[in-house]
Amino acid sequence: MRYALTLSYDGSSFCGWQIQPGDPSVQQTLQNALTTLLGKETAVTGAGRTDTGVNALGYVAHFDCDGSLPYKIEDFLYKINAILPKEIAVQSICEAESEFHARFDATRRTYHYFIHFEKDPFVRRTSWFCKYRLDVAAMRAACPLLLGTHDFSCFEKSGADSKTSICTVYEAEWKEYVPMLGALAGGDCPERSPAADGPEGSPAADGPEGSPAADGRYLYFRITADRFLRNMVRAIVGTMVEIGRGRMSPDDIPALLASHDRCRAGQSVPGHALFLTKVEY
Repeated sequence: MRYALTLSYDGSSFCGWQIQPGDPSVQQTLQNALTTLLGKETAVTGAGRTDTGVNALGYVAHFDCDGSLPYKIEDFLYKINAILPKEIAVQSICEAESEFHARFDATRRTYHYFIHFEKDPFVRRTSWFCKYRLDVAAMRAACPLLLGTHDFSCFEKSGADSKTSICTVYEAEWKEYVPMLGALAGGDCPERSPAADGPEGSPAADGPEGSPAADGRYLYFRITADRFLRNMVRAIVGTMVEIGRGRMSPDDIPALLASHDRCRAGQSVPGHALFLTKVEY
């Protein structure tokens, strides 16, 4: 019997999703927990790689089990979460078709990258403190130029072993947000609904652009594509930062994509502020 599960993880303690000899990975940690719970060596296949320090919400994985689970679903969830470290939480598990594949059946993936522009101790673990003054309008103008099907090798980590660098980007945008704790500043606690398209449980809750709450001190970049190359999102955000600093122009994006040259793109931003937030099938 094949089962699909949904989990979230804080990537700060791991070398990424994929098993790496000698380094702690999310995949190995989850496999160890399942092996303990099921009493048999159990392999897990995930929706894709995430780099060292990168986080995930709504990550999907699958595993096979001889017959039905030995526990009710609610008991299984309780037991596996009791075994897993505090950095990993399994939210759901269900039976899947025998041919279901968490990686190859995925049609779209969405990432968020968080940036803040003033010192804030409460978002430092999940957002990058950017010390540059950025022209966000220019960064937004660059987003439509990423849409569509392109060779994204200029944003791919050197030495990556991808069979193809062709990806289709469906959406890319910069949005302002308000940290939940930030809404308490000054003693006020305005009622706010949870973010509709931001990571649940992250330090972010959307504020309408132009509202007093969303004042440009906190931004996130959201991007959805059919697939992503290694380091691709972090390299795109780094390039956007170069555009925001005036060191590149939005109009440089087409030539950059055509160049296939990683050296012409911006430096990769740190991984701790990146979240894989959604996998679609």
